[in-house]
Amino acid sequence: MNFRWRRFALEALVFIVIVAGIQAWRARDLLPADERTAIPAFELTDLEGRTWRSTDLAGKPAVIYFFAPWCGVCAASSPQLRWFHRWRGDDVQVILVGLDYGSPSEVRDYARKHSLTMPVLLGTPATGAAFRISGYPTYYVIDAQGRIARRDVGLSTVAGLWIRTLGL
Repeated sequence: MNFRWRRFALEALVFIVIVAGIQAWRARDLLPADERTAIPAFELTDLEGRTWRSTDLAGKPAVIYFFAPWCGVCAASSPQLRWFHRWRGDDVQVILVGLDYGSPSEVRDYARKHSLTMPVLLGTPATGAAFRISGYPTYYVIDAQGRIARRDVGLSTVAGLWIRTLGL
């Protein structure tokens, strides 16, 4: 029996290392997550017509989540983002930025279809380039000083977002 547990632990460790390696490879071209890297400056409009600036995020940690309305993984992450926003919305701002869309109505329809209650901004190709977005979904976790604390590409879960925002 002891051999089985050791083998299970070894297999679990190998799995974790492989998944971590894949995640690191997928995020390799994103902006670095360190104490020196501030988010790029931006000025974008949300679906309600309000203007948002990068400076509006100062003073409170944030998750900036980049998505495309046609992205299946983004759609699968939407319920997780809603739960995270309900759970941590008082402590952590959640901002969604739509990219790679044909018209604002596509982003509006996506937000409506997925019952998104957090701000949804209309991104531009320049925004995507500034944040080095090459795949969807991509998200950055920003500390209260506007620096990139963490970043990742792929499916987001409530647990994953919670872990990534711990200590901010």
